[in-house]
Amino acid sequence: MRALLLVFIVALATPARAWPVDWVHDVEAGKERFVRLPHVDWWEVEDPKVLQVEWLADSNELLLSGLKAGRTVVLLGSEGKVAAWRVRVGQPPLRDEKLAAAAQKACPDLKWTPLDDVKLTVTAHAEPCRLALHALFQTDAVEARGLELTVSGEVLQAQLKALQRAFEGVAKGKVKARYVGAGLVLTGKVTQAEHRKVLWEVLRQSLGRFALDDQLEVEPAAAPATDAGPPTKR
Repeated sequence: MRALLLVFIVALATPARAWPVDWVHDVEAGKERFVRLPHVDWWEVEDPKVLQVEWLADSNELLLSGLKAGRTVVLLGSEGKVAAWRVRVGQPPLRDEKLAAAAQKACPDLKWTPLDDVKLTVTAHAEPCRLALHALFQTDAVEARGLELTVSGEVLQAQLKALQRAFEGVAKGKVKARYVGAGLVLTGKVTQAEHRKVLWEVLRQSLGRFALDDQLEVEPAAAPATDAGPPTKR
C-alpha cells in the first residue's frame, strides 16, 4: 500500500487539486498511520483537533495521528505542487444518495461505472450541474483518480467568479485570477499565510484537476526577533 501511495503522489502531483480529494485515509482515534512519501515541504490540517500530522525525515514518512472522531482535509505542498487528502478518524465513508440523485438530475450525462478505474464520467455543462457536483464531491462518493470531468466555458467563468470572491475574503484584493484554456493563472503579491489560504480556496471552490500557473509573489516570512542581550560596555 505504501508503494502505491508513493507512485500515486508522484504521478499526480502536477495538477492543482480541487474537489474531490486525491486520496482518503482512515485512522482510528488514539492510533497512528504511516504514509511513505518522497518529500513534503509543508502541510496544513483543516481541523487540527481531529488529526495531528508529523513529518518523519529519517524514514520519509508522514505520521497521521487520530486525535478524536471526525473528518478533516490535509493540504500538502511539495516542490511547488499541491495535493489534498481527506482523513477519516473513526468515521465510516460518507455517501449521500440525495446529493447523488441531484447531481444525476443536474448533469444528464453523468455515468457511474463502479467496477472501472474511472468510476464517474460527467460533463459540467452549466452552473446547476457545477453546484450539484461541488456538493457531491465533498462526500466520499469518488476520489480524484476515479473521476473523468469535462468542464464547459460557462462553468469555468462561474467558477472563476466564485474563486475571485473567495480570494477577496482571504487576500483583500491582492490576488488576480484568470483561466487560460482550462488552466488557472494566479498573479499578485501575498504573504505566506495568505498564499496558503488562497490554495485552500482553490481546493474548496473548484472541481476536478486542472493546471495551476501559480505566479503569486510570496513575501518571505519575517525572521523571529532575537534577544541580543544588554549592550556591551567599552
